[in-house]
This record gives sequence, C-alpha cells and structure tokens, in this order.
Amino acid sequence: MKFPWTRLRELGIVGMNQRNAEFIMPYNERRYYPLVDNKIITKQRAIARGIPVPPLYGHIELEHQTAHLHNLLASYREFVIKPANGSGGNGILVIAGKTASGQFRKANDSVISLEDIKHHMSNILSGMYSLGGDTDSAIIEYRVRHDPCFNEVSYKGVPDIRLIVFRGIPLFGMIRLPTRQSDGRANLHQGAVGAGIDFRTGRTHFGVMNSRPVSSHPDTGVPIAGIDIPRWQQMLEMAATCFELAPLGYLGVDLVLDQDQGPMMLELNARPGLAIQIANHQGLEPVLRHAQALGTIPDDPCKRVRIGCMIREKFATSPA
Repeated sequence: MKFPWTRLRELGIVGMNQRNAEFIMPYNERRYYPLVDNKIITKQRAIARGIPVPPLYGHIELEHQTAHLHNLLASYREFVIKPANGSGGNGILVIAGKTASGQFRKANDSVISLEDIKHHMSNILSGMYSLGGDTDSAIIEYRVRHDPCFNEVSYKGVPDIRLIVFRGIPLFGMIRLPTRQSDGRANLHQGAVGAGIDFRTGRTHFGVMNSRPVSSHPDTGVPIAGIDIPRWQQMLEMAATCFELAPLGYLGVDLVLDQDQGPMMLELNARPGLAIQIANHQGLEPVLRHAQALGTIPDDPCKRVRIGCMIREKFATSPA
C-alpha cells in the first residue's frame, strides 16, 4: 500500500517543511526580509529601479496624522488603504467611490464614513494586521482597475498574478481571481480562485478554489481555462527584475494588470505559498531542482526569463 505522502513525493509536490528547509532558509537571508515585508520600502526600491507600482497618495505613521485625513483624501474618489507590514491580504480597505453626501463606497458597494476609515487606520497603526503584531503604518495608494479581459472572471475586485522566482528565474505562475466568497479579494485563503498559467503562452489552464479543482468561476460560470494574459512576456521580465529589489533566492512576485497603466508590481513575498502547484497540476520540486543545479545565472533579466521558459518547456505537462 502506498502512503499518500509517497504519491505526493512522486509527483514532485513541495510541502511547507521542505519549502522552508530546502528553498527558503538556504536562499533567503533574513537581513533582506524587511525589503519585502515593508511595502513602503519595496515601493521605493521599485520606483528607483523603474518598475511600475501603484502611485502612493499618502503614508500615515502616527495617530495624530489621521486628523488631517479629510484633506488628504479630498482629491481622490478611489483609493486603497493597506498596512505597510501586513500579511495574507488582511487589513486592506478598497474605496471605489464617494456618495453625494460625502460618504465612502467600498468595492462591495457598502458605505462607510470618514470616522470608519480613521478607526480602520487606528487598527492598522496598532499592529492588528502586521507581521508579528508589531506597530505599523498605513499606506494610501492608487486603486488598480483591472484589464477588461478579466471582467467575466472577477467578482468586484482586481485579479493579481503570482510568479515564483527562484535564483532570479521566473518558473511558475498563476492568476488569483476574486470571488463573492473572498469578498472581492484576490486571496486564495479567503476563497479566491487560483488559475495556473502556461509559461509558454501566458494562457490560463487549471483552476483551484478552497484547495479543490474548479473549471469555471463560481459567480459567473465562465470557464477559467483559455484566458490569454495580455503582456505576459513583459510581466515575466518585470518579475525577473524584482530579484534586484531584494536578493532573495526564493521569491513570490505579485503583479497586477491595470486597464490604463498596464502591468504594475503590487508586492513581494519572502514566503510564497504552495497552492500554485495545485493550480498548475505540477509539483515545484523537479523544476526548482533543475534551476538549483545551474551554474552562473545571468545578470540580464531577459536572459533569466528565457532560461525559465526553457526549464518549463523541459518539464512541461499537458498543458504546460
């Protein structure tokens, strides 16, 4: 009789313990973690490197700054508030517009007041959503409007694209699609759909929701497979370039595709999750092992993208 974990090992599935011991600890020096854990630092480094990011509207670091929030927000009908050191997509507040009475309309169409926003900011500053529960700061930034190609597979939110970059080489990708269950958030743990992406074509194939395979979006019924991601090559090159922002050997890069500004880097992750394997119907281990055995890695991000595509071609499933 075969034990379940034996079958998973045969499929090359990487578990959390293996990921931590063999890919995160040897390749991700802890001194570089603040470069990705703090979204303000990440944004500043991306801008310096010429990588597009959602424009910053404001940065609230102290409680007394919320007294001037009305003036800061007066110029913007839409914006996003998020903790600078948040994790798991928690603490993100998306404002999609204002009412005639000056209230704020959330992405799910509910309405909140300025006092509600101040209260949310206080929670962020207190560390309610931060890594380790430490005190935090709040970011106010541009609200991304997703590309129209995702209209029928996204519920009241913005899909994002997660890429695994190992030794500076993009190797795996998936797109996370918001659902009613996830309350419009592109977060798999909250009920979003993850769809694997064919590295050669930038086209979606398999889907996963709540760790179970799915073939269509639960709210629209539209098939998940067969969506062509616009500007896929550009996003691969952007992900490879993000390795220069934080020299972490095992890195998660989150990108979005804005309808006006095109691809933008949303954030980086030093501990990317493993559901990307289910979304792609393929284990990470053989692909990572092959990249691990390579000698000198080129400095040119475009060359690293080509290496990644060749590796994925070598280990292609059906579809890749």
